[in-house]
Amino acid sequence: MSEQGTNERLQAFRIPSLPPDFYYIPDFISAEEEASILQKIPSNRWTHLTHRRLQAHPSTLTKSNTLLAAPLPTYLTSSILPRFNALSIFDDTPHQAPNHVLINEYKPGEGIMPHEDGLAYAPVVATVSLGGSMVLDISAKADGHQENFELPARIFQEPRSLLITTGSAYCDLMHGIAAVEVDEDLGAGSVANWGLLGDKEGIEGMSGRSVRATRVSLTFRDVMRVSKAASKVLGGLGRR
Repeated sequence: MSEQGTNERLQAFRIPSLPPDFYYIPDFISAEEEASILQKIPSNRWTHLTHRRLQAHPSTLTKSNTLLAAPLPTYLTSSILPRFNALSIFDDTPHQAPNHVLINEYKPGEGIMPHEDGLAYAPVVATVSLGGSMVLDISAKADGHQENFELPARIFQEPRSLLITTGSAYCDLMHGIAAVEVDEDLGAGSVANWGLLGDKEGIEGMSGRSVRATRVSLTFRDVMRVSKAASKVLGGLGRR
């Protein structure tokens, strides 16, 4: 992502209290688009983990962190990728577009330990939230140094929102989700993206509480290493 493109297209959505570069866009897709995507997620592709289930599209990575080239499902791209392009989100990644989507489902009380996404991907992540809201916890690595910013911090992700993580935000910080059924103490002083939220009134009406519902996240990334071998297996349907 070019710096000029970031300033022009995303600057209004930057979370100012966090280290660069986090961007939050509420109502990135419509309620109708959200419902359509949720309905089209295949029921036979789930991998069940201890505390959640997930799908990888078009496939999981190999042991060498390589993606076998194949197109992403249309239901994940038709309404979302044109908007990514308009924001120049993946302009500076190796393939200038996401080629991998991880679908995670979090039921109330489920979460994930703080982690980083690693070197298999270009340092740009775009996550669309569906169904429910929840808090994403941001923390520094044990050996990291983040001056002038207060960490840990919290980002509240609403249904149909987009969270973009790039650059140092991707490389230098950890993120995780607490395994709780209710996110509490939500407000201007505790939520980094409070000023960018689409529905602060709903949280304020619940006295700073948000009861979790089942949330499905679509995490779009650009895998650095891609093998064309799958194109032959799939009859030449992969990326060219």
